Amino acid sequence: MSAAYDQLLDATIRHLEELKSMGVRCVPVAPATLRALAVPTPARPAPAPRPAPAPHAAPASTRPAPFRPAAPVAVAPVIAHPASAPAPVSLAVPPAAPLAPADKAAALAALRERALACVKCPHLAAARQHVVFGVGDPNARLMFVGEAPGADEDRQGEPFVGRAGQLLTKIIQATGLTRESVYIANILKCRPDTPAETAGNRKPASDEMAACLPYLQEQIDLIKPAVLVALGATAVEGLLGKTVGITKLRGHWQTYRGIPLMPTYHPSYLLRNQAVSEKRKVWEDMLQAMEKLALPISEKQRHYFLKA
Repeated sequence: MSAAYDQLLDATIRHLEELKSMGVRCVPVAPATLRALAVPTPARPAPAPRPAPAPHAAPASTRPAPFRPAAPVAVAPVIAHPASAPAPVSLAVPPAAPLAPADKAAALAALRERALACVKCPHLAAARQHVVFGVGDPNARLMFVGEAPGADEDRQGEPFVGRAGQLLTKIIQATGLTRESVYIANILKCRPDTPAETAGNRKPASDEMAACLPYLQEQIDLIKPAVLVALGATAVEGLLGKTVGITKLRGHWQTYRGIPLMPTYHPSYLLRNQAVSEKRKVWEDMLQAMEKLALPISEKQRHYFLKA
């Protein structure tokens, strides 16, 4: 092979490697070039043997023959056309088929057993009385997600059983549903420890929420509710990673794992601020959730907490 051919081949290889490093997986080549490449290169005839020099002949010149470049090789320009590139392969996992009710209940029971034995956060595991997994209908169309268990929940092992939980039950009943027909869970399954304190609650730390979130994600994936309601800023932060104030987010639909999510105030906020205007805001959020679920809404329900 000539030096010019070798240089051209090296340049072509380097260019193709550069395209590959940029993610190009398909390079179009002109049809004429493909036809030319398919034609076998004719073998060069072996050089004729050089005759031996005659005696006393003058020595042959040692000057090299002048360089004559080989005929240029026609190569189609290597251009990556996005339109001709193969369609990208989707890495998304197709949604799993819904489980039968019995299988769903069994899967939730197995998940609950794993959560009960969890010690990812040793300080929480040492301080807790119960792991507060979640309660309700495994086939619920509406699911509430709160922040973390409080003292009452830690003692009873059930979410939202204290004063805030009693108010949440009233809100659920006002929609025409029951506590047993929805599902209720928390971002955190253990009560955040409060060393040297016998009362009060603290906000879960980000690493605690990250450690516990997989349990909640599996719950949501198994239950497959039609609507999620996030109760309070911490629930929104745990689910969506957003630290924007709940005042700005409430009333505006979000999406979590493909499910419509409505942020609203935590019931404990309404216990601290019992203004009719604040109760109306939460109820407007619930009205949106009811409409999304195609639940019947009476005129009386539409006018709850509106001033006469």
